Amino acid sequence: MTIISMPGSSGMLDSRSIREVSYFSNWYVIGLTLTAGIGGLLFGYDTGVISGALLYIRDDFQVVNDSEFLQETIVSMALLGAIFGAASGGWTNDVYGRKKTTLLADVVFAVGSIVMCAAPNPYVLIFGRFLVGLGVGVASMTAPMYIAEASPSEIRGGLVATNVLMITGGQFLSYLVNLGFTEVPGTWRWMLGMAALPAIIQFFLMLFLPESPRWLYLKKDKSEAIKVLEKIYGPVRLEEELDQLSVASEEEARSNNIRFLDVFRTKEIRIAFLAGAGLQAFQQLTGINTVMYYSPTIVQMAGFHSNKLAILLSLIVAALNAAGTVVGIYLIDRFGRRHLALTSLSGVIIALCILSGAFYAQSLPGLCDSYILHNSCKIGFGWLAVAGLALYITFFSPGMGCVPWAVNSEIYPEAYRGLCGGMSATVNWISNLIMSLTFLSVATAVGTGTTFLILAGLAVAGFAFVAIFVPETKGMSFEQVERLWKERAWGKGSDTQGFLEEGNES
Repeated sequence: MTIISMPGSSGMLDSRSIREVSYFSNWYVIGLTLTAGIGGLLFGYDTGVISGALLYIRDDFQVVNDSEFLQETIVSMALLGAIFGAASGGWTNDVYGRKKTTLLADVVFAVGSIVMCAAPNPYVLIFGRFLVGLGVGVASMTAPMYIAEASPSEIRGGLVATNVLMITGGQFLSYLVNLGFTEVPGTWRWMLGMAALPAIIQFFLMLFLPESPRWLYLKKDKSEAIKVLEKIYGPVRLEEELDQLSVASEEEARSNNIRFLDVFRTKEIRIAFLAGAGLQAFQQLTGINTVMYYSPTIVQMAGFHSNKLAILLSLIVAALNAAGTVVGIYLIDRFGRRHLALTSLSGVIIALCILSGAFYAQSLPGLCDSYILHNSCKIGFGWLAVAGLALYITFFSPGMGCVPWAVNSEIYPEAYRGLCGGMSATVNWISNLIMSLTFLSVATAVGTGTTFLILAGLAVAGFAFVAIFVPETKGMSFEQVERLWKERAWGKGSDTQGFLEEGNES
C-alpha cells in the first residue's frame, strides 16, 4: 500500500485513508446518503414510537388494555406490512429504480400515519399500522441499496451504516416525541401522526436527486449514469469504476429474467443469500426490536411503574443505540464486518444473561420478601435490569445493528441485488414479526428471566453462524465480492462460465 506523507503533519497516512477523507468531504455523496437515509429514519421512528404510544392506547381503549393479543397485533401489524413491502420492494427496485421506489414508499408511509392519527377504534389503527409497515418494508431495503450503489468501496460500509444511524436516530426521536406529548390531549395520536412529516420531507428532497448510478448504467441510461459518477469520483477512479460497470453490464446481459428459484439454483448466489439472510434473521432473533418496541414495558416489568419514567429510561436506551451506531460507522470499514459482528454478539450474550439474572432474582421466593427490604430489593434488581438493557444496546448497535444491512447491500451481483436484497429484508421482517408477536405471551408463560435466557441462546447460535458462514468484505468492490463467493463455491482458479453452468444444474 502506498504511504503518503501529509505536509505539515507529523504522521503518515496511507492512500486508502486519503481517499476516505476525500470521499467523506464530498458533499454530493453525503447529501445522497442523508436524503436516502430518511428512509431509515422512518424505519426507526415507527420502531420506537409504538412502544410509548402503546401505553396510552391501552388507556384510551379498554379492549386493548384487556388483551395482550390486541397489544401484540397493534405492534406487529406494521411488521406484517413490512414483510409484504420488502418482498415487493425487490421487484419495484429492479424494474422502476431506487428513486421511484423510495417516492412510492414515502406516499404509502404518509397515508398510513394519517390513518393511525385519525383512527376511531383499534381496528382502524391496526389497518394504519399495516400501511405504515408497507412503506417501512420498501424503505428498509431500498435505502441501503441506493446508498451502497452511490458509495465508493472505501467508505461504503460507513455510509450504509449511516442509514442505520438514521434508524437509531429515528428511534431516539420517537422517544423524544413520546416524552414531549405525555401531557398533551390525544397523546398517542400526535405520537403516531408526526411520522408523516419526515416521509413528506424525503419525498420532495428525492425529486431533486438522481437515480442510483449503477442502476442507470446497467438498466437505463449510461450517459446519465456517468454524469452522476463524475460527481462522486476523480478522473482516475472514475475510469476504474466504468471498467467494472462495463464488465457487470456484460454479465447483466447474460443474466436477464432472473427469477426467485434462480437464487437457489446457482451455488455462489445460494451461499451468498444464506449469509445475508442469516445475518438479517439473527439481527432480530437476538431481540433488538423486541427491546425497542417493548422497552418501556420491560422497564415497567422491572418495577418502574410510571409511564413517564418508563419512557424517559427508554429514551436513554435509544440514545445509547444512536451513539453506538456512530461507533459502528467508524469501525465497520476499519475493524471489518465479520469481526465487528462477532464482538457485538459476544457482548449481547453477556447483557442478555444479566437481564435474565435480574428478572430471575426479582422473582426468587424469599429473596425480596422481607417487608423492610422489599422495596429496596425490587428497585435494586430493577436498576440491574435497566443496566442490562443499556449494556445490550451498547454492544448490539455498533455491530449487529450495522453489519447485516451493510453486508446485504454489497454481497449480491447486480442482476440479483434487488431480488436478494428484498428477500433478505423479508427474512428480517418475518423474524421481527415472530419476535414481537410472541414476546409478551412467552414472558407471561415462562417468565421474563427465562425469555431473556432464550434470547441469549439464540445469540450464541448467531455467533456460531457468523463465524462459519460470513466472510470479510470490507473495502472490496462489488466485483471482488462476487469473485469471493465464486471462490467459496467452486474453489480458486475455476472457470467463471463453469461456475454459472454447473451452478444452474445443481
